[in-house]
Amino acid sequence: MTATRVLVCDPSPEYGDSLARFLGAGGELEVVGICASGEEAVEALSRLAPDLVTIGVDLPGMGAVRAIEAIMRKRPVPIVIVTNGAGHRSDLKANGLAAGAMEAVPKALLRIDEPDDPSAVALRHRLRRLARNGVERAPSPPARAKGRARVIGICASAGGPAALEVLLAGLPADFPLPLLVVQHITNGFMDGLVRRLDQQSALSVRTATDGQTAGPGVWFPPDDHHLVLEPGLRLRLDGETVVGSHRPSGDVLLESMAAAAGAGAVAVVLTGMGRDAARGVEAIVRAGGSAIAQDEQSSAVFGMPRAAVHAGADSVLPLASIAVALTRLTSTGAPA
Repeated sequence: MTATRVLVCDPSPEYGDSLARFLGAGGELEVVGICASGEEAVEALSRLAPDLVTIGVDLPGMGAVRAIEAIMRKRPVPIVIVTNGAGHRSDLKANGLAAGAMEAVPKALLRIDEPDDPSAVALRHRLRRLARNGVERAPSPPARAKGRARVIGICASAGGPAALEVLLAGLPADFPLPLLVVQHITNGFMDGLVRRLDQQSALSVRTATDGQTAGPGVWFPPDDHHLVLEPGLRLRLDGETVVGSHRPSGDVLLESMAAAAGAGAVAVVLTGMGRDAARGVEAIVRAGGSAIAQDEQSSAVFGMPRAAVHAGADSVLPLASIAVALTRLTSTGAPA
């Protein structure tokens, strides 16, 4: 088994060394470098070719958020923010996740002093899974016309919060279709994301409840729950099923939409790493529905959109054009 290469970036040399020893315990992860600033981390990317980067929140120089943005521009790679506690600099953590970080992990959960503890071992397994997500590129296929839409499923990961802000800002307050959203985000941050999007969007943005009917507006699942569409546009929350490494899962949402809405289902796959939502896109297209993937140029990470393209997405559009395409669905039924 090849070890996952990790670059540690932390302002404290002592903590950086301790974190490196903790991550290297067990042999699954190999720390290939330790940096004290974002500038050092960005410079080391090409030289060290890490599979995963950890970043402390209080970096000197360019700071953590700008460092994350620079890494995602230069060499997109999964990034984990290491925070000082659940409430420490929550604005910075939220901005870091919006800039492209995959996770925010409090130092208390790292259990540096107990590297063989079961929770520590599980965390290293989780980091290794995150690092397995790659970023690849793909051309845009031609669009195909589909049937009239009934429900829209939006899936996003790294860079998704910022992309969602742009997409929802382009939709009118009277947009008549329900928008069901899966955003990969660390537990504890979903409520804040929903509140921020609700304040910034003309549409109502809410957390779904089990058994409700999906009406117009934007609906997110609560933390650690799949969002499932059932016949009659009824929503079900599933906090038990394990599918891949994500809960909520884009595949779970989109596959349920294909089964419940058929040709009336529309998938939108935004920026993100990995392949979540690709299987769901394939199901929706097979059922006669439509799928839109965000294009490479406007994506923070083109992994999920690329996988959606190969799964059969009809259209590959710049982020700024997706709201226009969705608005057309209410009258024409076709996204392009």
